[in-house]
Amino acid sequence: MSEPKLNLLDFSNSSIKTLHTAWFAFFLTFVMWFSHAPMKPFIMAAFDMSNAQWKALLILNVALTIPARIVVGIMVDKFGPRLVYSGLLAASAFLCWGFAFAQSYEQLALFRFLCGFIGAGFVIGIRLVGEWFPAKTVGLAEGIYGGWGNFGSAAAAWTLPAVAAYLYGGDDGWRYAIATTGAVAFLYSFFFYKTARNTPKGSTYFKPKKSGGLEVSNKRDFYLYVAMNIPMYLALAVLAWKLSSPAIGLLTETYTQIIWFILFALFNYQLYHIYQVNKEHLEHSLPEIEQYKFKQVAILDWAYFVTFGSELAVVSMLPAFFMETFDLTPVKAGLLGGAFAIMNLVARPGGGYLSDKFGRKKTMSILVGGLTIGYLILSTVESTWSIALAVMAVMFCSFFVQAGEGAVFAMVPLVKRRMTGQIAGMVGAYGNVGGVTFLTVYSFVDTSTFFMIIAAAAATCLVLVQFIEEPKGHMHEVLPDGTVELIEVS
Repeated sequence: MSEPKLNLLDFSNSSIKTLHTAWFAFFLTFVMWFSHAPMKPFIMAAFDMSNAQWKALLILNVALTIPARIVVGIMVDKFGPRLVYSGLLAASAFLCWGFAFAQSYEQLALFRFLCGFIGAGFVIGIRLVGEWFPAKTVGLAEGIYGGWGNFGSAAAAWTLPAVAAYLYGGDDGWRYAIATTGAVAFLYSFFFYKTARNTPKGSTYFKPKKSGGLEVSNKRDFYLYVAMNIPMYLALAVLAWKLSSPAIGLLTETYTQIIWFILFALFNYQLYHIYQVNKEHLEHSLPEIEQYKFKQVAILDWAYFVTFGSELAVVSMLPAFFMETFDLTPVKAGLLGGAFAIMNLVARPGGGYLSDKFGRKKTMSILVGGLTIGYLILSTVESTWSIALAVMAVMFCSFFVQAGEGAVFAMVPLVKRRMTGQIAGMVGAYGNVGGVTFLTVYSFVDTSTFFMIIAAAAATCLVLVQFIEEPKGHMHEVLPDGTVELIEVS
């Protein structure tokens, strides 16, 4: 039997049309989400900002995405990708406009924090694409969705400085360039709602039995699930502490303590809902036919922590790194900084394809090992390097980072279909935990140390990946009438 292939030019195929509709929606979210990064010199000049204040914006940009991806994951499982993605695109446009026309640093910081909500769009497409493609091609399809969508950060780095400088011009050119990205997303939200469908015709859209948290299979998995929620709240607590530092001064000590109290209350509120979802089978495990192993989700969480988490941090700082290391103009630095993200076009689909063809665990192990080496190489880049060699090092590392992301989400849809949105939300949130963690580290150390710390985290993750189990056979979902449906996962 010949291997299944994806003909991306076959627009008569509803699955292919859905894939293109989805990845472009994700692409627009990333353009908006990272529209600030290449605008650093314009924004800093407009607000007379210190470097510490700029780094605070970088951290704020990825903070809200942590809880947003959890919430959006719950919403997409309950209401479906079509409605949720359309709503997110439209709402994101208003956040983008708020940032573009902020009049003070406090307003700028607030809207940059709120723009973290835009990054939750990724989760929606994972569930949508997983519904439209079978296990033998879902890795490649998810890789195309994630990789081509992630390319939005490179597109922003390459185009927005030029648009600001040459199309609009003047001191406010950066504002109009960023606002334009919001306008495009707002218009696309209507197109997405008109075009997208949750499932192929005749297919069932499985929904969780209860909302508010993941269903787990037994008491052991319940405790692991609770433990895996803690780092997300710790990341937000660290962020609040960082924003209260004298160098930034966005929060007073009193406000910081209030935020910590709110985070503690939210954690307990979430814990209550997790218990409510799972209390019926804490004493007695779920029927074997409905069980899955939560350790699969936990390992995927940490794998995305080091892959996408490091990408978030590096994409945010790389244009400025090139500008300062090689004394380049903002436009040139933005173009070179986009080199890290350009590999998304081939690397993330490549990671998904390799997972489909050679196995999820083996592929993930090789790619995480490769990105460990890649970051060690980047830690040695300095001004004595040629720019060409530095860009080659960036692209080498970037390939393994983004292919690793593709390998992670080649497996996410194969864990438990009716909770794919929530699983994708949690895994995606851990990517942002990684982003907050690494950007916080970056605010304390030099660039070489920053890259070495990421490499150490990746090496640790490589050990964890050895405990993941290769998906085999079928997952089971139960229809409302009690009929069992088998979904192939290998």
